[in-house]
Parts: sequence; structure tokens; C-alpha cells
Amino acid sequence: MPVKIYTTPTCPYCLALKDFLQEHGIEFQEIDVASNAKEREEMVKKTGKLEVPVVEIDGEIVVGFDKEKIAKLLGIEKV
Repeated sequence: MPVKIYTTPTCPYCLALKDFLQEHGIEFQEIDVASNAKEREEMVKKTGKLEVPVVEIDGEIVVGFDKEKIAKLLGIEKV
């Protein structure tokens, strides 16, 4: 299932999210919204917020690093 994450380089929760996904072998597409205005606008359109990280998993949006919700959507049993 496709996983897209919207991040910024200085966001500690973004780094934690990437580490979490990598630990579980989840491939993802990372979009740096600090340097990509078009994608930043798309993220705000999807969430109504200018807040990172945002995770899109198979069309489902999660704002923030909600580890339990992200794990559930990805089928990860132990978090």
C-alpha cells in the first residue's frame, strides 16, 4: 500500500516517524513541505492544517505522529 509522508527537515516528530517506518520495513515517499510550496498547499487542502508530519496511507490521512493509529493502518502489531 502506498505511504506518503509530508515533513520538514527540522521537525523532531517527522524524524521519529521516519525511524518508525524504517524500523518496520515500510517504504514511503517523503515530501519536504518546507521547500515545496505546491505539495504544502496540497497537504493543507487534504488536512486543513499547516502541521507536520502528515501521513497518507492508502488514502487515509493521519496528522501528527500517532504511532498507534499509523501502526493499525499499516497492520503493524507491536509498537
